Amino acid sequence: MTTDTTMVEFGGTEVAIPVGGYYDRFHRQPDLDAVARDPAAGNVDFFRRFPKQKVPSRIGPVWAPNFYYRASSVQLLMLAPLNRLRAMLPVPLEPLRALPGHGLVALTFFSYAVCDNDPYGEVSVAIVIRRPGGRGSNMRELLESMRRRSFFVHVLALPVTTEIARVRGVQGYQLPKWLADIGLEIGVDVRASIATGEGTPDLVLTAPLPKLETVPSQSSMDTNMMVHLIDGRWHQSRVLSNMLTFARRLFPRDVTLSRHGGPLSALLDGLGARTMLRLDVVKDAQFVLNMPTPMGAY
Repeated sequence: MTTDTTMVEFGGTEVAIPVGGYYDRFHRQPDLDAVARDPAAGNVDFFRRFPKQKVPSRIGPVWAPNFYYRASSVQLLMLAPLNRLRAMLPVPLEPLRALPGHGLVALTFFSYAVCDNDPYGEVSVAIVIRRPGGRGSNMRELLESMRRRSFFVHVLALPVTTEIARVRGVQGYQLPKWLADIGLEIGVDVRASIATGEGTPDLVLTAPLPKLETVPSQSSMDTNMMVHLIDGRWHQSRVLSNMLTFARRLFPRDVTLSRHGGPLSALLDGLGARTMLRLDVVKDAQFVLNMPTPMGAY
C-alpha cells in the first residue's frame, strides 16, 4: 500500500487515509469479489452472510457492519475484586461474578491486517458484565455464557493506532479511544505492547507461543456484546468472531505482563486485575462489527 494519503470526511471531521487502501477504494461498501482477489484478505465467504446496509447512526447513515478480513489478537482474562469493578461501572451495569468476591477483566491486544478501515492496532480493557436484565445465579449465567461463547462487556479503554479508527470509534460509538503506539507479534513467541502518549512503555506482554489449532471457517464462533452509553442512552454493539487459528490456556504461568505506569497500567491497577485466569492467542480470525443499537428502557 502506498504511503500517500488523501482526506475524507467522517462525522464532520477531516481524516487522512492511505491512497489505494480499502477505505479509499470502497468507502465502507466493499465489493467482496474484489476483496477475494486480494491474497492478503484470505477467504471472504464468511462475510457474504452479512450484506452491508445503510443504517442510522449518531453522525448520519453509514454502511454497516464493518468487516475485519484478517485479524489477530492476544487476550488475558484476569480476576479482579467485585468492589473495584462496581466502582468503575455506571449504574445499572453489574459485573459478572466468576468466583466469590471476584469478577473478570479482559485485556486484549488486536492487530487488524486487512479491514474496511485499513490496517491498525487496538487495545481493549473491558469488564465482563451480567447480561442486561439478567437475574438469578451468576454462576449459571457464567456457565451459559461459556457454553454459548457469548459475553457482555463494558469497555473502559480502547486506544488505537490510526486517526480514522479513533474518529470512527468516538464519533460513531462514543467509545473511549485515543491514539497510541501499539504492537502485536505472534511468531516463535508472543509479544504485545502499548506506549504512552510520550512514547514510553505502558504495558508489555510476553509469553511462549502455545500450540495453535487451525479449524474450518465458521466452525468456531464467538459473540460479544459491548454495552455502552451513546448520548445518554444505553446501546449494545454486537461483535461476531470467526476463529481460524488459535490457542487457549487456563491459568498460564509463563505469561509476563509488565506495567510501567501509563494509563492502561494505572487502569488495571485501579481495577485490582492481577490473577491471570486464561490466555487466548488468536493468530488468524475474521470479525464482523455491527453499529450500536438502542437497548430500550435498560
